[in-house]
Amino acid sequence: MNIVLLLNNDIASNLALNLLLPALRSHNITVFLSSKVGGNSTRPQALQDLAQFEQHDVYRALEQLPESTEKSLMFKTYTEINQYSDIKIESLNEINSAEGIEKIQSLSAGLIVSIRYGVILKKPIIGLAKHGVINLHSGKLPDYRGVMATFWALLNGDAQLSTSLHFIDDSTIDTGRVIANSTLTVQQEKSYLWHVLSLYIGGCQLILQAINILENGGELTTDIQTQAGDYFTFPSTEQLTAFTENCGVLYNKDEVVNLLTSIKKTTI
Repeated sequence: MNIVLLLNNDIASNLALNLLLPALRSHNITVFLSSKVGGNSTRPQALQDLAQFEQHDVYRALEQLPESTEKSLMFKTYTEINQYSDIKIESLNEINSAEGIEKIQSLSAGLIVSIRYGVILKKPIIGLAKHGVINLHSGKLPDYRGVMATFWALLNGDAQLSTSLHFIDDSTIDTGRVIANSTLTVQQEKSYLWHVLSLYIGGCQLILQAINILENGGELTTDIQTQAGDYFTFPSTEQLTAFTENCGVLYNKDEVVNLLTSIKKTTI
């Protein structure tokens, strides 16, 4: 099957790609990256620092690992995947433009998979794949629609976090038919980003299960979201302060590096 992966240029999407690729060798994979999630409004400094770590500093930390550790890593950066595999990765922020539509259309996709992609897909793109577009959302739907669902669940004191694999049926956000959920028990001493990355391990298994069903001629069973749910946007400085006081830090460099180095080695 021709599969298009729509990802974001950050560590969580990069991890998801690493988790998915070994099981997708029999498929034709093309990867497009958005440069960020959300609009151009200025965000609190804590979120700017988080983005800097997710997109840049974590990679510098990985480069500083001992050479023996670095060589044994299962995790590969986008650059390494692009250089040492036959997977094509390129940036695409204007996916809904005529050029973007033409680019996706030329791939004759059987399925489009979105993970943290930073652009809302419009109808022309949604209709291009034979099996539609599925999205992995790092929150329970419909309870946590919108951005940073894991942050809000932690701030609300939830004992268990969820991912939701769902169809993108239209240009509304996180409202499509839910295919499956994965769960993760909150670990109070861990950071926000550690929980996000850990959630994607189970979430990527949902994606692979869905692809396997479609590949074997089956149909994905879904549940329609009947409740309105809540929509969350980026937190304010005050909400970020409340998170730090009650839940801990947004990220911890050593914690994230340890998680990435602990994943079972495989070959891309």
